[in-house]
Amino acid sequence: MKIPKLPPEIIEAYKMLDSTSISDAMDRLGIPAGLYQIKPVTPEKVMCGQAFTVRYVPCGEVKGTVGDFLDDVEAGQVCVLDNGGRDYCTVWGDIMALYAKMRGIAGALIYGVCRDVKDVRKIGFPLFSLGHYMVTGKDRVEVAEINGPVTVSGIKVCPGDLIFGDDTGALVVPFDKVETVLEIAREIEQKEECIRKSLQDGKSLRESRAQNGYHHLQTKEI
Repeated sequence: MKIPKLPPEIIEAYKMLDSTSISDAMDRLGIPAGLYQIKPVTPEKVMCGQAFTVRYVPCGEVKGTVGDFLDDVEAGQVCVLDNGGRDYCTVWGDIMALYAKMRGIAGALIYGVCRDVKDVRKIGFPLFSLGHYMVTGKDRVEVAEINGPVTVSGIKVCPGDLIFGDDTGALVVPFDKVETVLEIAREIEQKEECIRKSLQDGKSLRESRAQNGYHHLQTKEI
């Protein structure tokens, strides 16, 4: 499947944002975005890029493999691995993190768990998951599909969707909503900056928020 491409300047603009403003922008559009319980394994890293998706299933009597799909991931993409939320075996470790960083891959997001946390952090590769556990996924799960729709925390992720993660968490922006969400998120961040300045100028929190419509920044558009 050929993944549709976003302009590089759009990706760079998202890197200047915060996950909270993107989430609020998605709330205004009425589209679920936050990937519940997905947390950063490597702190102080921003992950931003288009999704390259991989779906896993439990192995049958004939064992499949966890896959060598990293050879096919393009620089700047984010690997989104749907392991069905399984926490008893891993689908990512330090060798994958090292190779992904060498190839310029923007990060990995796992609906499941990873391992080799100490070494992944030393490598400095942006990695987000439900948690970590040492047991390998080899002979336990196998790749079922590459670059098809996957599910992460109950939210559909398609190849080419924008994946964003920071210290607060991770979310997904559907491909056809990326530019709209960027515009709204920028507006929200500008208004929040106005609130900060207003507070520093001595105004009350109530007044500063009222002047900038704080309580409705994320309210769904009708």
